[in-house]
Amino acid sequence: MPTIEKRESQDGDISYRASVRLRGHPKQSGTFKRLSDAKKWAQKTEAEIRDGRYFPANAAKKHTLAELIERYKQDVMPNKKPGSVRSQDAQLDWWSDKLGEYTLDKITPALIAEYRDKLGRKKLKKGTRRSAGTVARYMASLSHVFTVAMKEWQWVEDNPFRRVTKPKEPRGVVRFLSDDERKALLKACKKSSSKDLYCAVVIALSTGCRRGEQMNLRWSHVDLK
Repeated sequence: MPTIEKRESQDGDISYRASVRLRGHPKQSGTFKRLSDAKKWAQKTEAEIRDGRYFPANAAKKHTLAELIERYKQDVMPNKKPGSVRSQDAQLDWWSDKLGEYTLDKITPALIAEYRDKLGRKKLKKGTRRSAGTVARYMASLSHVFTVAMKEWQWVEDNPFRRVTKPKEPRGVVRFLSDDERKALLKACKKSSSKDLYCAVVIALSTGCRRGEQMNLRWSHVDLK
């Protein structure tokens, strides 16, 4: 049960110290000028702790974005596929370089939107700019970091990326081979040094299987009837 203690300073100022104690959880307390505010805070805090929704506000003020990214790299990324790790590592380094000194409570949707736009406007060495899809992947990389920090580490109360719009990627082009192109492809496959290439391409053309699905096919999957 919450407890509220009335306090009076040497100057005669009155304040109210609210405390919440629940078994298995650290004590939480706060000081308020009005009794009504102290009661509201105590009731809300107790309910959030019981529901597993209580977030200590000082965690986001204590850790910087650079610290969060570093922990993510050490604890989460080693379990990912090597190919995705390389690309995400470079993307997270960009965010760390630009915003790493900020504490997590300062990483707001407005700040993310500002650097989203900078990411898209910046000209690369070849004189081109990052595509909308590339910017979206940069955002997705850091968004997952915040999701882990929110759900597993309780370093943040919410993922600020949920309130930031991602750039819209242009619709991809759906293209099919013409009869002549298909014949030319199969002819080239027959000339390949790989004994399996022609068979693999025929199966792909016939079934629409992706490479991974095709490579995992077994005779037990085939209905000869």
